[in-house]
Amino acid sequence: MYAAVDLGSNSFRLHIGEPIAGQMHIVRTARDPIRLAAGLGPDGALTPDAMDTAVRSLRDLGAILRQHRLDAVRVVATNTMRVATNAEQLLPRLEAAIGHPVEIISGEEEGRLIYMGVACALAKPGEQRLVIDVGGGSTEVIAGRGDEIALVESFSTGTHPQSAMYFPGGRVDAAAFDAAVNAARALFEDAAAQYRAHGWQAAYGSSGTIRAINEVITRNRLGDGTMSIASLQALRDRLIAAGHVDAFDLPGIKRERVIVMAGGLSVLLGAMLEFGVRAITAINAGLRLGVLSDLELRARRSDRRDSAIQACMRRFGVDEGRALRTAAIAGRLYDRLAGSDEGLRRHLLWSCMLHEVGQAVSHTGAHKHAAYIVEHADLPGFTNREQRLMRTIVLAQKGNLRKVREELGAPDLARAVLAMRLAAVFMHARVDGDLDGLKLRMKQRIEIDTPRGWLRQHPTVAAWFDKEVAAWGEVGVGFQVTQV
Repeated sequence: MYAAVDLGSNSFRLHIGEPIAGQMHIVRTARDPIRLAAGLGPDGALTPDAMDTAVRSLRDLGAILRQHRLDAVRVVATNTMRVATNAEQLLPRLEAAIGHPVEIISGEEEGRLIYMGVACALAKPGEQRLVIDVGGGSTEVIAGRGDEIALVESFSTGTHPQSAMYFPGGRVDAAAFDAAVNAARALFEDAAAQYRAHGWQAAYGSSGTIRAINEVITRNRLGDGTMSIASLQALRDRLIAAGHVDAFDLPGIKRERVIVMAGGLSVLLGAMLEFGVRAITAINAGLRLGVLSDLELRARRSDRRDSAIQACMRRFGVDEGRALRTAAIAGRLYDRLAGSDEGLRRHLLWSCMLHEVGQAVSHTGAHKHAAYIVEHADLPGFTNREQRLMRTIVLAQKGNLRKVREELGAPDLARAVLAMRLAAVFMHARVDGDLDGLKLRMKQRIEIDTPRGWLRQHPTVAAWFDKEVAAWGEVGVGFQVTQV
């Protein structure tokens, strides 16, 4: 079984799923409507009360997780944690509360996971579709065919900013609603032509807010009773007639959710008008199901991070042969160094595949350009934390080690850096076929034993070893080469 925890701007949610006969069956769900986005102060920081509430919520969700035997757990945080200026201070508290790492994912990664969830639920491999997800702090729009994503973009508007800006105090009138819709359209207009050109056979709305809008429309037979533009406008008219969210009395939504629905409705109308969507189908699938599907794919060794690495290599014209040779050498060296972190080993190999991407910018300081690209490139499936880890390994591939001195305090990461540096040397010197007699140790110091005469056969390696002695010495690590 797998668990997905979604730290959204409106609610924290949990899904526990079990794959059976090719389908993900949800066996447990939980939701805590903590309204995290409302806790953002004028300075962009979450208030102490908001942070305390988030920690308490994750403590409760962690208790639910511990009731199940789980193969993997993934906790993802979305827009509010992306924009909060003090998110890094809150992260350790959240991780301690739930007992698992918390990943702040990009808007594009959020969109990709949403689409994965929708594609998993629909199981229509040939369908060309558009997916719109109106969240608490952002809106994701994704176009694709079957499981394949063609376009994904995250827009900086959602239910909370729209409600706070255009419906302050819960007041709703025609002028404010028109202004809210037009503001949303303005954000979408630059991307609209590209999405229209791609086209779709069906459009889906995947967020809880869109499902709430659908519930009100269908239960009260507003407009034509479907999620059409006419029905959405009929719901808008009922909100305007009420004049205040507290006066809205149609069944199908709790009173405290009406303000969220009003903001979400303005965004959804703006998106549908701008993208040319006549009607949309609400679907009970999205981010959490996408996370569960991604965890299952990783368990089946079908990791989309591998394809992200390949795509990045193609984009920057990386020589695949050199990259594969470097990765193969680094993997062998890491194993000889008794590296115990299998996850870090995978990130080392991915780093090797991308270690030369910086040459597309300039040969001078290519490792620095590569580190920047690895950290900031759009790599589907990777978290910011993973990309920062790979950036460290790539940056440390050559030159001085002072720039990563603090990171070298982690023993396995220090082994990965050593494996990366030596792999690059051996790849350039073309000695990867002559490493069987080489022995490596890294404890208090680095010790390399070479067969007698080996360095005479590979004189450039001897020159590189001299540089390594100096580089490691600068960070307080001895480096000794002995011929045996």
